[in-house]
Amino acid sequence: MKSASEDKNNVLTAKKASLLSINKIKRLLTVQGVIRHFLKIAIDLTQSDSGSFVLFNPNTGFLDIEASFGLKRRAKKTKLRVGEGITGWVATSGKTLRIDDVSKDWRYVSIDPRIRSELAVPIEWQSTIVGVLNVDSHEKCHYRPQHEKQLETIASEAAQWLSYAWEIEKLRQQAKQLSTLIEIGRTIVSQEDLEKTLEGVVRNAVFFMNANKGKLFLLNREKSELLLIASYDSNKEDIKKEKMVISLSESIFGVVVKKCKPLAIQDIHEESLMHCPEFALENEMVSFLAVPLVFGKECQGLLAIFTATPHRFSNSQIQLLQTLADLSAVALAKARLLERIVQTEENLREGERLLSLGLLAAEIAHEIRNPLTVIHMLLHSLKMRIKEDPVSQRDLEVLEKKMSQLNRIVDQVLVIGRSTEPALEVMKVEEIIDDVLLLSRHKLAGQRIEVQTKISPLLPNLKADRAQVEQAVLNLILNAIQAMGEGGRLEIIAEIQHNDAEPYLAIRVKDTGSGMTQAEIEDIFVPFLTRKKEGTGLGLAIVQKIMENHRGKVEVHSTLGQGSTFSLLFPLLD
Repeated sequence: MKSASEDKNNVLTAKKASLLSINKIKRLLTVQGVIRHFLKIAIDLTQSDSGSFVLFNPNTGFLDIEASFGLKRRAKKTKLRVGEGITGWVATSGKTLRIDDVSKDWRYVSIDPRIRSELAVPIEWQSTIVGVLNVDSHEKCHYRPQHEKQLETIASEAAQWLSYAWEIEKLRQQAKQLSTLIEIGRTIVSQEDLEKTLEGVVRNAVFFMNANKGKLFLLNREKSELLLIASYDSNKEDIKKEKMVISLSESIFGVVVKKCKPLAIQDIHEESLMHCPEFALENEMVSFLAVPLVFGKECQGLLAIFTATPHRFSNSQIQLLQTLADLSAVALAKARLLERIVQTEENLREGERLLSLGLLAAEIAHEIRNPLTVIHMLLHSLKMRIKEDPVSQRDLEVLEKKMSQLNRIVDQVLVIGRSTEPALEVMKVEEIIDDVLLLSRHKLAGQRIEVQTKISPLLPNLKADRAQVEQAVLNLILNAIQAMGEGGRLEIIAEIQHNDAEPYLAIRVKDTGSGMTQAEIEDIFVPFLTRKKEGTGLGLAIVQKIMENHRGKVEVHSTLGQGSTFSLLFPLLD
């Protein structure tokens, strides 16, 4: 009969053995755990003094000592090329090699002067040599044929467990990547700061790819240059925002953008790449991978990472970086959409303000017109009664002139306030231009302005409201005359223009006047805003209103000091 204390000890021993077994399995589920476990078994079983577990590094092409026991410190840092030393020979041939006296073997590379004999076996997985298992002895002729068989068995089992550990490591990495991608997706949905979002994407790209640097570029509006938007350097805690502009025509980045495909380079210091502008500041970097930012079948920019050591990027790594780039493109599209929504809201508010202003102005104009008519009649009557008083006559003439000016302003305000549908009729464009030039010929001649007309042959007829079109063209000509002052050249051009594959009949008024700044161009159609001393700020607003009535638009091109070109675009519809 067993005592209670014996039973208790047996239970504790069983639990302890179970825990040891669980910990052992846990170690065998990591790459380093597998390497250290089987290296220890190999050294103990063969009664060796030292040993090393070497794996092939596909990125560098070297054989790296992943774990060692009993070797001097400097030996652990040794890197052998495939084919170099006994280890390199075994990795190349795939055969076991037993050396009784290393000093007599031409293949031996001394890494520890105490070693006298060595046994090395290849680690093979799925017909591929992935590494070499070495054991060493301080005695000559230490190893026997049975040691070879034992070490080959250990190497075979180690390869099997390595494959499990690599697969588990891959699954862990994928789970981590998926978790972070989900987190980035949530950030994109909730974060309104585009700059911070893109910086987060670049930081995660560097982290996931075990890279040293990351950069994100966006194309400018002309799609001719790449602008650096976000960057991250794993070696620097505080990163100052870099300013970098790269021309596509001078950069290898142009290949990524134009072909919309990833590009990987294992050594950016090759002679053909030495002078690329994107690599000019990356002297310490070696390998490079860039993927395009694509949204709506159009390339918006690119995401690039750099490593300080040679690296051959796998397909899964390229796909991961492409996924991060796609998330960046989504963030960019979201930011632009929000920007358009904000702009639309501002336009609506501005439209409401202008509508209220227009209605108020039209109401005031109606109220002003009647008393103006009465005053004008009384002035005419008064003028007839005081013919003999020249001073009073001159005063009345000034009053009459100002009354006419007020009437003209009231008429213009009423035009702005109305949304009258145009009375459409078919007409020839050259007839409209001739009639308008006839009305303005005296003013043009008085300011010595040369007039040129260019009307494309076989120009189709225009279906529009003749009076409104003539008013729009006349307003543009009068503006051009005021912009040129004394002397200049006025061109009236009529031709077909295509915008986004849609045809328009364009009537252009081009002058050689003072021109405008971009800020002035943005405000020229706002009612009551004017740069002219005696202007009302309604002429161009009326032109825009007329073009809206005709489902057309006005385009403006101007350079300060070189003149302006206004184009009236009438859609050519069936």
